[in-house]
Amino acid sequence: MEKVSEARCFGGRQMRFEHDSNTLNCRMQFSVFLPLRAEKIKVPAVYFLSGLTCTDENFSAKAGAQRVANELGLALIIPDTSPRGEQVPDDPDGAYDFGKGAGFYVNATEQPWSQHYKMYDYIVSELPALVEQELPLTAQRAISGHSMGGHGALVIGLRNSERYSSISAFSPVCHPSACAWGKKAFSHYLGEDVESWKAYDAVELIKSLGQTLPIRVDQGLADNFLTEQLMPEHLQQAIAEVNGDGSVHMHEGYDHSYYFIASFIEAQLRFHAKHLVR
Repeated sequence: MEKVSEARCFGGRQMRFEHDSNTLNCRMQFSVFLPLRAEKIKVPAVYFLSGLTCTDENFSAKAGAQRVANELGLALIIPDTSPRGEQVPDDPDGAYDFGKGAGFYVNATEQPWSQHYKMYDYIVSELPALVEQELPLTAQRAISGHSMGGHGALVIGLRNSERYSSISAFSPVCHPSACAWGKKAFSHYLGEDVESWKAYDAVELIKSLGQTLPIRVDQGLADNFLTEQLMPEHLQQAIAEVNGDGSVHMHEGYDHSYYFIASFIEAQLRFHAKHLVR
């Protein structure tokens, strides 16, 4: 992998890398924050998955996560949201909720998306193998995300409980099979068989697995996507039905923005640190 940039940040190092992805068949960029502790020992990592229209730079620049990550000795691994490049197909109508910037962290099975849109495998396998080989990281991982990325974090964590210690999410798309964003993405990436969608739906996964990893979700009650797209009450009900280890924290007055993430990122990182740093 090729380093694009590096800067000191709260004693640690904020870096950006590029590499050729065999999984996505394109060149990808991602960001990494390494705490000061990583100069002496390997450290655990929190993977943060961003939302619709975002890249790795949104969380790196806006969330204010580095100070607390440095204090806790946590690395931050921040991938892009989708494959990129001229050869990668995009939404033919140029919509923001599908195609580039909207990979939905699935392995697409339908043409023309299946050649490049394999974000699930990229996040679960290729990216961790790459960074753990090249950087001072342990094999301890947690996963988090925002909106579409919150959906990705929930699904990836639930399906790979042996690889992650805990899951968190800000304003996640909790039940994508039941909302417009999810229906559009899944029907294009996965086809019209709704049974196949359940493998990428956190609510359906919790019901089928009958258990959860430790989960923390933060949701703003002034979020304009709350009712039609996010549906946190469906997640709360699924967790309760299986007596799962999860909680949804509802916050008056907060919306869907990075101001919300910046307000509660410390709580989420401390949540992960309890399970990662022992």
